[in-house]
Parts: sequence; C-alpha cells; structure tokens
Amino acid sequence: MYEITVGAAFEAAHFIDGYDGKCARLHGHNWIVEAVVRGKNLDGLGMLVDFKILKAELNRVLDGFDHRYLNELADFATDNPTAENLARKIFERLAASDIFNAATKLHAVKVHESPNSCVEYRADD
Repeated sequence: MYEITVGAAFEAAHFIDGYDGKCARLHGHNWIVEAVVRGKNLDGLGMLVDFKILKAELNRVLDGFDHRYLNELADFATDNPTAENLARKIFERLAASDIFNAATKLHAVKVHESPNSCVEYRADD
C-alpha cells in the first residue's frame, strides 16, 4: 500500500456559536490542510497520484474557504465551522474529484488551526 500526502494553506475567520470561551468571538486562523491518498497500484510512470495534480485539486477546494468568513458559508448553515466540520467538508469536496478511482482513494484530510491543534477526518475503512 502506498500513501502520499500534500499540504496547502488558507486564511479564514469564524466563531463557534454556543461555545463558552474565546472561540465564541470572531477570530481567524492560518489553516494548514493535508490530504492523504492511499492506493496499491502505481500508474505507468510509477506514481500513485501526481503531486502537482493532487495539490491543484486541494487548492481548488480550499479556494472556496480562503479569505472567507466561514459562518456565512452555506456549508455551515446548520453546523458550527469547527476544525472538525471543516475537515469533513474539505474531505467530501476533495473525495468527489475525478482524480480518484477504485484503486486510489482519498484516505484522510488533516486540518491544523494552529501549530499545536489539528483534527483528522478519515474515510470509513
């Protein structure tokens, strides 16, 4: 089994409705996102997925969140824009990309909201 990871970053603001603490107030993060892809078979060039193509797809997904107020996005109309929910939304959007197939799948998305705090959302194994 092969596993590759690419990373990208974006900036966005949010607040956590109903939270008892500082995060209940509007604040921003320099979010770092990692996408992890797994598969057993390499292509004719010896690659699982071209890093350049995977990173472009990740950036395409993140463009929808970059320099945005997350609470105002339709993605978070019913869910707080927590790091957990953000990781799931990014995973769902990225997993729908046509760069994946039955043998090569998005395994996980990791979202860092700070250097010391991150969450990982994984596909059902």
